[in-house]
Amino acid sequence: MKVQWLQRFYRRILSGSYRSIRTKLLFCFLIVTLIPLLSLGALSYYQSARMINSQFGKYGENAVAQLEQQTNSSLSRMKQMSETIYSYLMDPARTDLGNRAPVTYNEIIEKNDFEALLTSLRTDLTAGIYIITPSGYYYGENNLDVNKLGNIPAWKAKPASYQGTYWLGFYMQNHASSSESDSSPPVLGLAMPIHNSNGTHDGSTILIEENAQELLHMYRLFEEDTKAHLTIKAPDGRIVYKSASAITPKDSDIIWKRTLAVNQWTIEARLPSKAFYQSSGIIRSNTIIVAVISCILAFGLAYIFSSHFTSRIRTLKDSMQKVSFGKLDTRMPVEGRDELGSLDMSFNRMVSGVQTLIQEVEQSERLKKEAELRAFHYQINPHLLFNTLNSIQWKARLEGAEDIRQMLYHLTMVLEGNLDISQELITLGRELRMIEHFLKIQEIRYGAVFHYELHCREELKQYLIPRMTLQPLFENIFFHGFTDGIGVIELDVKEEAEELLLTIRDNGAGMTAEKLEHLFTAGPKRRGRGGLGVQNADQKFKLHFGPQYGLTVYSTKGEGTTIIIRWPQKEERSDGYSQEN
Repeated sequence: MKVQWLQRFYRRILSGSYRSIRTKLLFCFLIVTLIPLLSLGALSYYQSARMINSQFGKYGENAVAQLEQQTNSSLSRMKQMSETIYSYLMDPARTDLGNRAPVTYNEIIEKNDFEALLTSLRTDLTAGIYIITPSGYYYGENNLDVNKLGNIPAWKAKPASYQGTYWLGFYMQNHASSSESDSSPPVLGLAMPIHNSNGTHDGSTILIEENAQELLHMYRLFEEDTKAHLTIKAPDGRIVYKSASAITPKDSDIIWKRTLAVNQWTIEARLPSKAFYQSSGIIRSNTIIVAVISCILAFGLAYIFSSHFTSRIRTLKDSMQKVSFGKLDTRMPVEGRDELGSLDMSFNRMVSGVQTLIQEVEQSERLKKEAELRAFHYQINPHLLFNTLNSIQWKARLEGAEDIRQMLYHLTMVLEGNLDISQELITLGRELRMIEHFLKIQEIRYGAVFHYELHCREELKQYLIPRMTLQPLFENIFFHGFTDGIGVIELDVKEEAEELLLTIRDNGAGMTAEKLEHLFTAGPKRRGRGGLGVQNADQKFKLHFGPQYGLTVYSTKGEGTTIIIRWPQKEERSDGYSQEN
């Protein structure tokens, strides 16, 4: 039912029943704005909440792992002390350590050695190391009130027949005879009963205490930081440590749990789910507030924009009708009876005129290109020139002037290739042959005073190049770069991707930076020698292949010139047209 109502409402909007385009724009703008906005807000909340919960969970696990590591470190240190002392006392040679104060010289020496051992085992965190005998006598450097040891809950609960390491847990050290209860530090205690039926220490107990202020401080920092309830349990169920705050365990609580490797104590951090998801709840509340504010702003901006936009459409419609009235045809089908329909009719008329104008401009530009390309070659009458050159060549042959005949022959070959306007694009090999004829002319003119090197693979010579583009560049080298034709010219052709890269280097006179800067600048048409030059060669490549191709010139006064030409690879087809690779 709801789907049918939405379909009817949608058809009513599009059919023009609501004739105000402002209403349509407002409706569409709100849909286009609110759907992505609400979707983005929901997605952002989901991703942010999931990431924060994941990070908080990992943080809690890492924090509990650090607590485990620090606690394990303290327990391992205490256990190693107790085992060292136990091994010392189990030595049969230590018979002078008795259950009473030493009276003989050997007993005194043995007592001093043993207490020196206890002193060497102490660390900065050690609060006390004692050996308590059944008679109440003890070994250790601190004053100890043996009668107060019963104040330690775990000491009182210790079984008489217990063997091995017995962990007393955390308690206040108020059993030192010189300490006061209000200044007693918290310590972590370990008791190891000594069972040796053949020794004098049977029934004694090793008591090791380590200052637990830093360890308990870490526990409290963890509780404050994560708001979690921390509990440490012994394997027999005895509570070793418990947070001061009360908590009612629930199945939904987040639990981080670790077991200590030294004594199998279990560290459990319990966090209520409400506290764990508190951060994501804040994000959800902020997201809802931002979404509501954004919806209100979107509605206001949509209303203002639609009102302003429709007024501009009316103005544009009237202007377009005045310009295009009676001259253009309608192309787009006009739907609806609102202002947009009138705008469509006016727009179609304008597009028709613009397309016609574009076609005229394209045709004009094409004709202009063709005229410019032809203008480069219609500068002399080729028939008269060839007939005259052939007559001079035969005259020189009859007169025995072989140098003149050779020069005329090579000049005829150069002109024959350059003045053949049947093809604007010729193969690179053909253009290079014209260069060889041109260089033969210069060799006859100046003598063998210049050196020419060509580096071009045979397969590259099949690609097309605009006709008569290299010869003007070589003319510039001889007429402007070399002195009396003396110098070195190097021509290198290689391929890069789908393009050709032709480099011409000479060691001639070069040019100044100012002249190089204005080399491609359009100016008055140059006359005489070099009239085609670098600028016309560059223009040919751009006219044939596009403005992104052409010449790049590098030159330093007195050091020579380098010209780099880049153009796409094209091959000549069998029908005479070029074809791109």
